[in-house]
Amino acid sequence: MDMQQWRDGRKTAEDATEAVREAFDALGVPEFVCGQLRPWVTHTGKPYVNLGMVPAEYAERLAEALRLRAAR
Repeated sequence: MDMQQWRDGRKTAEDATEAVREAFDALGVPEFVCGQLRPWVTHTGKPYVNLGMVPAEYAERLAEALRLRAAR
């Protein structure tokens, strides 16, 4: 993988991480939970978001929001 591929993957992962932070914020999830979110890029350049450990009550909020969105 070249450096540009890694940078592109990193940018995608960072954007996705910010999107998850904004979604958690909209659900009233406290900042300390969002502090565990991390952008991650594999050795092949594939972007991921590491959610870390999320307290169950906030995971339930996220799951409910996803279910509501999927039902539309």
